[in-house]
Amino acid sequence: VRVAFKRLWDAGLVYRGKALVNWCPRCLTTISDLENVHHEEAGTLWTIRYHLERADGTPDPDAWISVATTRPETLLGDTAVAVHPEDDRYRALVGRHAILPFLGRRLPIVADEHVDRAFGTGAVKITPAHDPDDYELAKRHGLPAINVLEPDARINAAGGDFAGRDRYDAREAILGRLRDDGDLQDERTHSMVIGRCDRCGTVVEPRLSVQWFVRVKPLAERALASVREGRTRILPTHFEKVYAHWMENIHDWAVGRQLWWGHRIPAWFCPDGHITVTDAETGPDACAECGRPATDLTQETDIFDTWFSSGLWPFSTLGWPDATADMARFYPTSVMETGYDILFFWVARMMMLGLFCTEVEPFHTVYLHGMIRAEGGVKMSKTKGNSVDPLGMVDEIGADALRFALVSGSAPGSDMRLTQAKLDGGRNFTNKLWNAARFVLANRPDAGRAGTGDPTLAVRWIRSRMSDATERATRQLNGLDLGGYAATAYEAAWSDYCDWFVEMAKVDLRRDDASADERAMTWAAAADGLGALLRLLHPLMPFVTEEIWQALREAAPEAAGEPLLITARWPSPAGEDREAEATFVDLAALVRGVRNLRTEASVPASARVPLFVEPSGDEAAEALRRDLRYLEALARARPIELVAPDSKRPAQVTSGRLGVAWLGEKGPGDTEAGVARRAAQLAHLDANIARIEALVANEAFTARAPGRVVEGERNRLADLRAQRRRLARG
Repeated sequence: VRVAFKRLWDAGLVYRGKALVNWCPRCLTTISDLENVHHEEAGTLWTIRYHLERADGTPDPDAWISVATTRPETLLGDTAVAVHPEDDRYRALVGRHAILPFLGRRLPIVADEHVDRAFGTGAVKITPAHDPDDYELAKRHGLPAINVLEPDARINAAGGDFAGRDRYDAREAILGRLRDDGDLQDERTHSMVIGRCDRCGTVVEPRLSVQWFVRVKPLAERALASVREGRTRILPTHFEKVYAHWMENIHDWAVGRQLWWGHRIPAWFCPDGHITVTDAETGPDACAECGRPATDLTQETDIFDTWFSSGLWPFSTLGWPDATADMARFYPTSVMETGYDILFFWVARMMMLGLFCTEVEPFHTVYLHGMIRAEGGVKMSKTKGNSVDPLGMVDEIGADALRFALVSGSAPGSDMRLTQAKLDGGRNFTNKLWNAARFVLANRPDAGRAGTGDPTLAVRWIRSRMSDATERATRQLNGLDLGGYAATAYEAAWSDYCDWFVEMAKVDLRRDDASADERAMTWAAAADGLGALLRLLHPLMPFVTEEIWQALREAAPEAAGEPLLITARWPSPAGEDREAEATFVDLAALVRGVRNLRTEASVPASARVPLFVEPSGDEAAEALRRDLRYLEALARARPIELVAPDSKRPAQVTSGRLGVAWLGEKGPGDTEAGVARRAAQLAHLDANIARIEALVANEAFTARAPGRVVEGERNRLADLRAQRRRLARG
């Protein structure tokens, strides 16, 4: 920190001067523009008479200029009244003087183009020490600045009779005096933007103060060029415009803070007014300009803004300014991940200071995550009582479940609502992994791993799915699509592996006609698939995956060979099995269709029902015969009969590439419940058909309705008639 400040000082980029800064009366320190958070709030606009000066220097009771203000308490520091030069109402008053109420100070009436003629009366009081716009106007017109506030926002001695009062108490007292004197002309509600301290919420005061500043314009130009020329990218990319806007409109950085704890500014003052800056840990030996001994020098008591030292983080932690091995290996870094709310606070400062101190960008990518918000979408806040303790959530659902809940569904720069449903989802997913591991560990066959034999559809398909998941997850991680990576890993684990493969593997591991080699091959595929999932999920869920890895390593060292998952190799895609993928897609579609039929027929989930399937062709029939055991298990259907083409079908069927299927010994359409259900459906169709027939036969409708509407009703009628014919044939 000392070295960086000294180099900035030597480069002429540091100065100490008087300026208007943001001051928090509660924290008693300067704060940056970004720590001064502005919100629109309801306030009051008062109109006050400032009496004009007569020739003898006294206020004229019959002549005045009406001044509009939202801060009557600061009139004690007024040094002028300003109007617009083209405002005819006040043109004749420019150059004259008004008299400040209570204090009797002469206030010149000046013309300035920055005055908003539409605000209030068009005449405004100028208080240079307590308003940034007034301060700039005062510099243009050579007006003095009078500070009337103590650091804690009480009125100081310059406030006369109001000295010692809190700013808001003084406001009420001043308004009371103005009312008594008849000089408070008007007061009305007024919406205005008020700045509050981001730390404590106190209304911030502009304060004229001597501070340390860094001239950041030349630093910002280099940092902006790095982004525009592509040496550093910001994700999501629309934040590059936000970054550019800040850097193009940047002001000198007040780096001093009036706090107890922090890095003390390494500057010493000489009694002769000289300043010595050194990076020596022991301080200077003497004044750099006049040679006075160190014993005559006094060190600055201000400390650095925390973002000054934080801005040096990418390289100061690696031993800079020394050319250490860590600097050579780890700097510049690759990705800086942080919240979008500190893009300027931290990222911009790291860019500026990194380029200045090291001549290279500190990182090539900035990844901005969103804010974690409460369930209603509002910002978490201690004062609102809606913030959550992450350690408490870890105790409740586990660290991995919380990590998964935070990453899943996330997108760079987008806020996330942390709901109970998301937390429950993370916990349930963790439990799913445990259950998958228990299945693998509990079903290891005695024969060990398979060496020969043709793999089953289940084995071929899960190998292909794990390969696809590996390829997608790798691509998404390389592209910093963390939400997409979490979704890919979740789908591969929950849907592909647990919901489908495990259920098929149970069939092949437990069926009586399976050979020992087939069982071993199926279990090996289960172990390999679990091992691949653990590798994919480890960056996201390191604890549970490492625990399962150790257990799997004992049972299947071929699937989990490395001693530690954290040091294990990242999986590589093994290649897609398109034939197995296509076959499974057809089978899964038929299973889903049969499950829907069961739901519509109110068949209990545990009940096994007969199933009739009319294959779509010879290849479909062969595929069905080969994998009929999977259909039985996944659809909970037994027996399954493949029937000849053009067999009599019930009303409720499901169809797909493999063929048409329906439930029941003779089809549910022949049962008493099926007949009743079909009769109700026919009655419903008949009612709709009759209604639309009457509508399209109505000449008034066909004459007045738009042609597309009439045509749409006729098409709908044709569809309903076709549905009725199919249902009646059932």
